[in-house]
Amino acid sequence: MPNSKSRQRTCSESELATLAKDFRAKAGVSKAEAARQLGVTRGTIQQAEEYPAVSLSKLRVRMIEAYSPFTVAGPVFLLQKKSHR
Repeated sequence: MPNSKSRQRTCSESELATLAKDFRAKAGVSKAEAARQLGVTRGTIQQAEEYPAVSLSKLRVRMIEAYSPFTVAGPVFLLQKKSHR
């Protein structure tokens, strides 16, 4: 988790899921309430928090931004040189 405004770090998809869950819980917001606030079902909130393999990045970012003092800038795609065969 970032420690100050000036520090930035990259997060994996699974880390976004963990951060979304932690920030929601620390804000004292239930999954049902978060679902109502964000316009999704409670099951979708459950999937966003517990199943990082499910592609719910936009929802995770919305949760982090709604329930923490942080914003999420991204996505970041790294290009690597292909190896020659």
